[in-house]
Amino acid sequence: MYHNPVMLEQCLEGLNIKPEGVYVDVTFGGGGHSRAILERLTTGHLYAFDQDEDAAQNAFDDERFTFIPQNFKYFKNFIQLYHGGKIDGVIADLGVSSHQFDTPEKGFSTRFDGPLDMRMSQTTPNDAATVVNTYDHADLTRILRLYGEMQQPQLIASDIIMARDAEPIETTAQLKMAVQRHLPRGKENKVLAQLFQALRIEVNQELEALTTFLGQCPDVLASGGRLVVMSYHSLEDRLVKNFIKTGNAEGKEEKDFFGNLLTPYNIITRKPIVPSDEETESNSRARSAKLRIAERK
Repeated sequence: MYHNPVMLEQCLEGLNIKPEGVYVDVTFGGGGHSRAILERLTTGHLYAFDQDEDAAQNAFDDERFTFIPQNFKYFKNFIQLYHGGKIDGVIADLGVSSHQFDTPEKGFSTRFDGPLDMRMSQTTPNDAATVVNTYDHADLTRILRLYGEMQQPQLIASDIIMARDAEPIETTAQLKMAVQRHLPRGKENKVLAQLFQALRIEVNQELEALTTFLGQCPDVLASGGRLVVMSYHSLEDRLVKNFIKTGNAEGKEEKDFFGNLLTPYNIITRKPIVPSDEETESNSRARSAKLRIAERK
């Protein structure tokens, strides 16, 4: 089961679709956003990226559609290869799809026991078990603090190392058991979600891929082309906000001779768009979603 796309209407409005335009969905998944974009195209074309092998099964048989089974960090190269020109809009719906969460053998979910995998593509060299069983204390602490924004990352790293010294940690259930004493009553799920997020981001190098992708967008978007990005945690949202505002990951402002901010974009959303209460109630995935939209100058 693939999720209902979050804030679908707001995303489509943000893309400002021209029927003859060229658009890219860099997180195809179940094809929810792509299907809605295609419905609005006449002579236009849609390219879609996804590194998850399962997503390829959802590709459309439509001459206006091209599926590219790649990580979106290679976005610019493949658009040059397949299209060769500028595009009118790009959409990214970041994070993990419901399908990935609901497949126990992928190891993304805290709800099931499954192998400690967490790779979005099976070609990724290291899985979560490799990280948990081979990283030293300093590296484990670093990813738990940076990517999980966890409290007491040093203590949690110590308990993981103590558990793996007794036997390798190979399943999600073993990992949960290893950190048992750091799960305060009533907040177990929150802490586990932070832990799983930290490992997932490290395994898939998600922030590096996002930084690379965002850095390529100004070169690929035509003047007036739209960038539409939906993120689900503060680390992603901060990167998106910085790139839109300043054109770089750090949010470092550069100004011209007259003191005007140099950025490739006009900002369409000063504050991120968030889902309605109704959508959040009907789709739990929408809870933490933030949507930012920019237009290429």
